[in-house]
Amino acid sequence: MKILYEDNHLIAVEKPVNIPVQEDASGDKDLFTMVKEDIKERYQKPGNVYLGLIHRLDRPVGGVIVFAKTSKAASRMSDLIRRQDLEKHYTAVVRGVPEPPQGRKTDYLYKDRQKNQVYAVDKSHEEAKKAVLDYRLAGTSGGLSLVQIQLETGRSHQIRVQMAELGVPLYGDQKYGSRVNKPGEQIALWSTEMGFTHPVKKEWVSITSRPPDEDPWNIFYDAGMLHR
Repeated sequence: MKILYEDNHLIAVEKPVNIPVQEDASGDKDLFTMVKEDIKERYQKPGNVYLGLIHRLDRPVGGVIVFAKTSKAASRMSDLIRRQDLEKHYTAVVRGVPEPPQGRKTDYLYKDRQKNQVYAVDKSHEEAKKAVLDYRLAGTSGGLSLVQIQLETGRSHQIRVQMAELGVPLYGDQKYGSRVNKPGEQIALWSTEMGFTHPVKKEWVSITSRPPDEDPWNIFYDAGMLHR
């Protein structure tokens, strides 16, 4: 497990793909438990270790994720998220080329929890939640595009659904891009940066992670659109 940032209040790690953030029906070991066990072992802490879950990443998604090591930090970080004062940047590989190449996208999303599926619906839908993101085309190669995304809201499956609604589903996304993706392809979505004012020290913190140098990301590394 790669630790990206740590102090007495927070710990940020690079989430591997296909590991759940917290325990789910699969029974697979989750990242939350791994981080707790790591802290307990490294610091030889007796008893239960406190760890606060601040935000989540979908199971297939990798990159920066931040946990709180104290309840005070967890509460203050949750306030930052509620006020949308926490910057979340993602990099994605999508099928096709987004049009326009840069913009702000607003949709209203409804999650069917039984199916674990999210749908774009009319804003009059009683369970609709507003979802907003900014995106920018960073480069294209062989029918694929590299897109930089900044989330304003943090809805379930938000980037995956909104990019599909834009007509450019994520590479490898079987749920929202099954017509253009093949079974077995890994979703190409990476949490590349989180920026926020530290909940205790009050200084700006920026935590970054690079997508893996493997298919399809290596296409864009080789073309110089991503930097190794």
